Amino acid sequence: MIEVVLRAVRVDVGTSTPLLLLEEVGGDRVLPIFIGAPEATAIAYALGNIETPRPMSHDLLGNVIGALGAQLFAAEITELVDNVFYANLRLLRDSAEINVSARPSDAVALALRVGAPILVNDELMALQGKILSIEDEDDETEDAEEVPSEADLVAELRDFLDTIRPEDFNQ
Repeated sequence: MIEVVLRAVRVDVGTSTPLLLLEEVGGDRVLPIFIGAPEATAIAYALGNIETPRPMSHDLLGNVIGALGAQLFAAEITELVDNVFYANLRLLRDSAEINVSARPSDAVALALRVGAPILVNDELMALQGKILSIEDEDDETEDAEEVPSEADLVAELRDFLDTIRPEDFNQ
């Protein structure tokens, strides 16, 4: 497994879909994963350390895991099947490991909330990882705007949520 960090959350202009960019630690490959708007919001809240009056779903899950005497050891992005990414939550409880299937966006949101590492399967990174050079970065900014700060990310996601229509999901 390869450890990654969340490099950015962007909105793809062509599809108006949020996109995670997971960058390998100590390397130059990035794994892009399209996610839903609610998950992007949850991730933005986690990045901004934004507290809500009541627990959001990912906060709730983290609280339940802790209340059961377990901890999130790692969030793993494991495979891509028919253009759908899969992930596992690796929990540790009483020195026993428990694996729970999850969507990558939920796994990343939870890992960010509780400070757990995010890992990507070696073969998946080899097949789907992209090397972004400085020129690629410049080209990409024409299609998707990188969020330079946490506050800008939250503002961009709020704007996205304010303008999205139910018809946009029927494409």
